[in-house]
Amino acid sequence: MTMETEPTSTGSTSASSRRVSYFYDAEVGNYHYGQGHPMKPHRVRMTHNLVVNYGLYKKMDVFRPRLLSPTAMTRFHSDDYINFLKVITPDNMTDYTRQLQRFNVGEDCPVFDGLFEFCQLYTSGSIGGAARLNEDSADIVINWSGGLHHAKKAEASGFCYINDCVLAILELLKKHERVLYIDIDIHHGDGVEEAFYSTNRVMTVSFHKFGEYFPGTGDVLDIGYADGKNYAINFPLNDGMDDEAYESVFKPVLSKVMEHFAPGAIVLQCGADSLSGDRLGCFNLSVKGHADCVAFMRSYNIPMLVLGGGGYTLRNVPRCWTYETAVVVGEPVKDDLPFNDYYDYFGPDYSLHLPVSNMENLNSKEYLNRTKTQLIDILREVEPVPGTQIQTGQVESQLNPRGFGMEVDAPSKDEGGNAKADNPDERSDERMDGRKEHSAELPS
Repeated sequence: MTMETEPTSTGSTSASSRRVSYFYDAEVGNYHYGQGHPMKPHRVRMTHNLVVNYGLYKKMDVFRPRLLSPTAMTRFHSDDYINFLKVITPDNMTDYTRQLQRFNVGEDCPVFDGLFEFCQLYTSGSIGGAARLNEDSADIVINWSGGLHHAKKAEASGFCYINDCVLAILELLKKHERVLYIDIDIHHGDGVEEAFYSTNRVMTVSFHKFGEYFPGTGDVLDIGYADGKNYAINFPLNDGMDDEAYESVFKPVLSKVMEHFAPGAIVLQCGADSLSGDRLGCFNLSVKGHADCVAFMRSYNIPMLVLGGGGYTLRNVPRCWTYETAVVVGEPVKDDLPFNDYYDYFGPDYSLHLPVSNMENLNSKEYLNRTKTQLIDILREVEPVPGTQIQTGQVESQLNPRGFGMEVDAPSKDEGGNAKADNPDERSDERMDGRKEHSAELPS
């Protein structure tokens, strides 16, 4: 029996009014971190295959990102670090022993063939997506290859090399006074929080497992610094978070964030390692419970960039991100999976939604309510309209740097810049946000 799953939407705006862009490059599935490594870029290819076979691509503008220049990556990352990523290969690693240690590359973040090109691919989709939001060519943009939130200014971390989330936020700040970053990965979004810890133009909100768990940051008392005080919101959680408990904290906290911070754009990192049964995770969320977060933020009808992130059980990640694609476009999808190139991965039930486990939820209602109240009290301290300026590199604007010493001039067309065109809907190789997929790459 086939069952149609209605994507959740809590807003009054009709689903058909959402213009959705979707970034995908077929090459992304070819990169391999190495034997036994839990991070598998192949999951993005599997997700795309499901998106295509469900017919969801017909509801979106599908783009292949134009590769970002190394110079554009230095809007956040250090020159030395980017230069290192450009030159390092499995064949010359022995010549760079000191740099491997300095930049934390080698174990969790291994050197593999095509490393820098992989970084360019996933980062280009996120920055290209932000550019489309800025030029009002889309209401929501999806890049499932992005969301690598642990990378630091000059250091790889937690399977992440380039922090596409930070670079996308910097792009959005060219147009928007305030940008909200939300992280529902099971791991704390430390790289993004650290990048914007002292500014009140970006608020970071992270719901994550805390206590003897990577990366070890994200205490409820970490609320930002200087002008950024009260603009870092952390909800530390214990094992076993289920749908009901997650909803009981996510919606009230984000409602208060939207009320007090009033962002012009949202970046939502949808790490799927918070799902039940993840290889590295310890939460107990269903696909629908995870997607309810996407539906809730979609209901605000604010420009939104939706990114991937963690997720290490290969058969579950595509299920989650495909369903969330359906939620974004407002299209009901059947629980029975359509036949696809990776159909055997999804046995024995071959369904989109999976049952959760019977693991105990170690988050008591008292703890969740206490922490929720604590965070809402912090949010009451947020000034209605933040005023601290941040350098975003838009030369023609009057924004002067304060607290950010980074060189971020707007990239030229040659660098993949977001230069204006007579018709912003025309795509060419000169535009950073990519071009239409060739018709042969998608079924008719």
